[in-house]
Amino acid sequence: MFSSGSENISSSSREVIEWMQKIQEWDPKYFSLSHIPEKYRIYVSKFLRRVVIARMSESPELAGAYHKKLKEAYQTEEKLKEAAVLRRSKEHLIRLLDEAERQLSETPYLAGEEFTMADVMLIPVLARLVLLDLENEYITGRPNIAEYWVFVQQRPSYRKVIGRYFDGWKKHKTLLKTWCFVRIRSLLKRY
Repeated sequence: MFSSGSENISSSSREVIEWMQKIQEWDPKYFSLSHIPEKYRIYVSKFLRRVVIARMSESPELAGAYHKKLKEAYQTEEKLKEAAVLRRSKEHLIRLLDEAERQLSETPYLAGEEFTMADVMLIPVLARLVLLDLENEYITGRPNIAEYWVFVQQRPSYRKVIGRYFDGWKKHKTLLKTWCFVRIRSLLKRY
């Protein structure tokens, strides 16, 4: 725990923080967009920009933050053209998953015996891999992560937050609903 004047952190807290940093260092946008067929990638990039613009129009007080997001979206499109960026993103993910696989062979959760914020941060990474249909390549081949993934999907918090939108057919419904919402907004703005 924290003590006065110094940064004494318990070893379990230190582990949680270390895992959180490792997970946060991976930037999923390059990896995700690189797994979209190239002929659809520009369309998806435009769609993402439209989502940002739609959100900006709903919350004009946050325009500065949304302009920053738009700039990042354009920069992402440029970086996607660099093979080294995509390779580094994939390599980083593989190292992260391999390390998690080793840890999960020793403990039920990333930072020990209890579910922590480190697990909260890893679950969306795994959900993203499933959403991209990369479960066989990145999850199934790692037996400890595969078991962990099945286990965490049973948690009520997972079912409420992620499973509600992305389990089975709901994944397609959520994506279609988002696409329709943005398209309708775009069409209405033209008139």
